Amino acid sequence: MPVAIITGASKGLGRALAAGLAGRGWDLVVDARSAGPLEAAARELRETGVRVVALPGDVTDGGHRAALVAAAAELGGLDLLVNNASALGAEPLVRLADHPLDGLRTALEVNVVAPLGLAQEALPLLRASSYLASYAGDISYIGGVPYIRGAGNAGTYESHPYTRDVRNAGLSDSPPYVEVSGGAILNISSDAAVEAYSTWGGYGAAKAALDQQSAVLAVEEPGLRVWWVDPGDMRTDLYAAAVPDDDESGRPLPETVVPALLRLLDEAAVSGRYTAADLLAGAADAGGSR
Repeated sequence: MPVAIITGASKGLGRALAAGLAGRGWDLVVDARSAGPLEAAARELRETGVRVVALPGDVTDGGHRAALVAAAAELGGLDLLVNNASALGAEPLVRLADHPLDGLRTALEVNVVAPLGLAQEALPLLRASSYLASYAGDISYIGGVPYIRGAGNAGTYESHPYTRDVRNAGLSDSPPYVEVSGGAILNISSDAAVEAYSTWGGYGAAKAALDQQSAVLAVEEPGLRVWWVDPGDMRTDLYAAAVPDDDESGRPLPETVVPALLRLLDEAAVSGRYTAADLLAGAADAGGSR
């Protein structure tokens, strides 16, 4: 069975995605800071018949990150790493003029440093994964820059830049089709990473850094799939803490986003930045298929 690590899995999108993967037979290593809600989520996940290791802890703790990866190794390896745990930096959100610097440091530690630290720990297992088929040297973008939907390079994007693609099969400079294998990293981003929303500056800056970090990792690890995804507005505790006076009753539940994230796996989508809205609308570009 494939194995995934999901951080921040006791509630919200992390718990919803864990349920979606468990329903497909994935074994899971899940984490959250609060032991009680995490174990409750794990019990529910185990009812599907999969193996679930629940490790409460803080993703900013290097020892905890190492324990997550060790648990995955005990389950047989690692095919998908989901960096979902997030910190706002200020609750409720405030303007940058009033933003606590210690809060910004926390947001950067949780949203940027911890995902990289966990990826560093997990890379040997992810490189050894055979779950996703990818292509040697394939970041699948002309010029070698990561694909970002709607960011100006979609017009130069080649979904299959190898010789089997009918659009470039006759070109002498087409890279050879060479199958390699590797796992995937899914980093949960935000529209605040690319839009200037008042009071979202600290959190948005951290998510923008995560986006850039993901893009570079995709270039440096061509055997893996690296996806950074804006899930859109959701009815979560994180949003309620960010804007407590906002009426979130009309916001979609995290479960509605899960099919978008699963589509990345189903289509072995090329590394890049996606929005859940595009994926749900059928706009994913496949770098392969399973």
